[in-house]
Amino acid sequence: DQGTLKGLDYEAAQIVLQRLGVATEWQLLPWKRCLLALEQGHADAILDIFRTPEREATIIYPDEPMSQIEFVLFYANARPYPYQRLEDLQGLKVGVSAGYWYADRAFRESDLFTREPAPNHIANFGKLMRDRVDLVINDKRAGNYLIKQMGIHAHVSHHPQVISRDLLYLGLRRTDGMDVLAQRFSNELRRFKAEPTYTALLKRYTP
Repeated sequence: DQGTLKGLDYEAAQIVLQRLGVATEWQLLPWKRCLLALEQGHADAILDIFRTPEREATIIYPDEPMSQIEFVLFYANARPYPYQRLEDLQGLKVGVSAGYWYADRAFRESDLFTREPAPNHIANFGKLMRDRVDLVINDKRAGNYLIKQMGIHAHVSHHPQVISRDLLYLGLRRTDGMDVLAQRFSNELRRFKAEPTYTALLKRYTP
């Protein structure tokens, strides 16, 4: 936002790390480059990553997640494709985020519909408005916040059915000493979540 980093999990992580006395340098990169930077040792941590068995070998996860997300399908109000079950997506084009892992295996592997990757969420919603995709899958809270920021909230809605729920973590590169930091981070994050400051932060980013 005008050169200032903002966001629920970013601000929570920054506050917790500051309390722990950990100096941070944040970089904004496309998701695939974030993963590569962590893998190659060019980054020490990655914000808002899902926990999967494949990633356990290279990433340490704090016990306490940053937040929980709910993936839903967003649609343009002018083209309200009905959705209640996976079969309703037959032949449609769904905007997804490049490099993202979706917890629901049926959705992740289905060949009923086409997945159209975009480099970021803004691009995905832009394609939805231009009729280049039929639907967009995104986190309900983050998606609603973003379409409001984009000024298209009167033109975009989402289906009430939740595709999948998942937890987001601050993932730490598996190197010496990071396990200790992960535990300290978990403990402090739990304390912070119990404070009025976190409640106010949560309210600010919940449309």
